[in-house]
Amino acid sequence: MSNALAIEPVSPHLLRSLREHVHERLRRAIVAGTFREGERLNERQLADMLGVSTTPVKDAIRMLESEGLVRTEARRGVFVEFSARQALEMALGRAALESVMTHIAANRISQAEIAEMSRLIDEMAQATAHGDLEDLVNLNEAYHGMIHRISGCGYLERRLDGQRMYDHAQRIALLGEPSERARGFEEHRGIFEALRAHEPARAEQRMRSHIVRSAKSHVRQVFGADAEGLDYDE
Repeated sequence: MSNALAIEPVSPHLLRSLREHVHERLRRAIVAGTFREGERLNERQLADMLGVSTTPVKDAIRMLESEGLVRTEARRGVFVEFSARQALEMALGRAALESVMTHIAANRISQAEIAEMSRLIDEMAQATAHGDLEDLVNLNEAYHGMIHRISGCGYLERRLDGQRMYDHAQRIALLGEPSERARGFEEHRGIFEALRAHEPARAEQRMRSHIVRSAKSHVRQVFGADAEGLDYDE
């Protein structure tokens, strides 16, 4: 086949099913606080809002239920389950796992990986300065993913998989704020400095503080208050 007839590959986001697109939009709306805890979700109204039939909405709701974001009550309907406390609990779980992975990564990181992460930090600095939200979110996730990879903790990484949807939605919400972008970048750079210096305890502490502080900011942004009865100092 000649090069003149070459066809550009289909963008990955176009390969996703309608159900997945509906699921992502509903999930993001719940995590962003568009629907509040205890609010009843009407499948027909959601379908009309999204411009789809009720079938992908029903499928998406089943997925949301498996993620703990909604609950279905017989003869009553579907209700939002996401609360300030649940949001912070999820973040505390992530902080516990990812800070340990960062500790281990600080002991394992190679010079080649330090150079790779340094280039990533430079890209994050540019994206922060330009306020490019999509790039910031992608680079943020690449940064955390690289630390996971360097740690070699496959089991712990799989434990984090269940809440990636919340982490992604939180990043989109927080990184839309200029002050949060700047503070988050400084924290990422501080974690990298500890990794580069092979200081596992400092890297662990900085990662834990970063995740918990970011989560508390997101809870206040979405719910307008701190999570009650769940005091934890980062």
